[in-house]
Amino acid sequence: MRALALVLVTAALVSGAASGCIDKAAPDTEPSALRLGALVPLTGSSAPIGTGMAPAFQMAVTEANAAGGVLGRRVELLTKDDACDPATAVAKAHDLVAKDIVVSVGGLCSASTVPTLKVFRAARIPMIIPGSNSTDLLAPKYDSVFLLAGTTAIEAQRAVAWMRPLGSRRLALISDGTSFSGTVSAAAAKVVSRPDSEVTLVMERDLTQGAPSYPRIVSEVLRTKADMVFFTGYHGEAATLIRDLRNARYTGKIMLSDGGVDPAIFTEVDAAKAEGVYGLALPLAEFTPRAAAWAEKYRNLTGKPPGPFTMQAYDAVRLALDAIRRAHGVDPAAVRSAIAGTVPADVELLSGPARFNPDGTQADSTFVRLQIRNNAFVLAPAAR
Repeated sequence: MRALALVLVTAALVSGAASGCIDKAAPDTEPSALRLGALVPLTGSSAPIGTGMAPAFQMAVTEANAAGGVLGRRVELLTKDDACDPATAVAKAHDLVAKDIVVSVGGLCSASTVPTLKVFRAARIPMIIPGSNSTDLLAPKYDSVFLLAGTTAIEAQRAVAWMRPLGSRRLALISDGTSFSGTVSAAAAKVVSRPDSEVTLVMERDLTQGAPSYPRIVSEVLRTKADMVFFTGYHGEAATLIRDLRNARYTGKIMLSDGGVDPAIFTEVDAAKAEGVYGLALPLAEFTPRAAAWAEKYRNLTGKPPGPFTMQAYDAVRLALDAIRRAHGVDPAAVRSAIAGTVPADVELLSGPARFNPDGTQADSTFVRLQIRNNAFVLAPAAR
């Protein structure tokens, strides 16, 4: 995966040479240029995803410029590395504001995206967020925040609903303590508490990120006789937890949230131990027939297939530019209103319907049911 990250970073740099930049402000040589800003992790543990998103952002920008730009203006993309770190993200958000971006189209890790809400709100910059999906993003009730990923509340509902046909009745909820993971766990616990859930919550714990092992949590899973472990965190801890559970001869089912559904996991846990693990994921190009032609273009550009959140990154830019066209300019209120009023007839998105609920969530959000088979995520068979 490190090699993948290097390839994708290189591809993003090459493709962006004429139209944007990676963590480097574009020269102020074209004052009429229309600028978008994207905060994504280009370093750190989530870099393989962030560096996969970077070329997707740039593809949409390049296409727009090849078609003559937007409202007669050339489009520029400023991509900043937030490393999925809250403090870094806030600093880089201020950098983007200083460069007069019209719309923020980034956001992968909820923990680093949430603190940037106030920065962009104060600058009256609408946000189209391709990856972050914690309900914490909705808490301020800003009308300028739009999510292309189904929220953690929706994900939790889908996860618990899937447990029943899988035959699971005793649930262990394990979070990694991050904003995203915590909100998925809290939402799942709420769903399970309903009288009609048919699932019993036997334990709910947070683990420590980066720990070498989790013996106490594994012991409690075994003691409570949980037949389903739903880990709501990211792939690094997911790999460690899967390893520890299997080493302890846990025979129940394991499910990962979309934060854990990352190909990087296959470099961090033995294939035999990961075999059969379930996962919920936001739409992926490989499982989206309408994205086939786009995926081929992405592969030709980067030499690799599109990964998680690449479609959403591409869609965020296209949606932003389409809204600017419909707003007939860059007035923040007009652009925000255009985004909110988007309908599928305006722009066709790869990752889901181009329509938003009043709270900024995407209407009819999609989650894909996956399972690990032979060291790869594949569509899970229909549960009986």
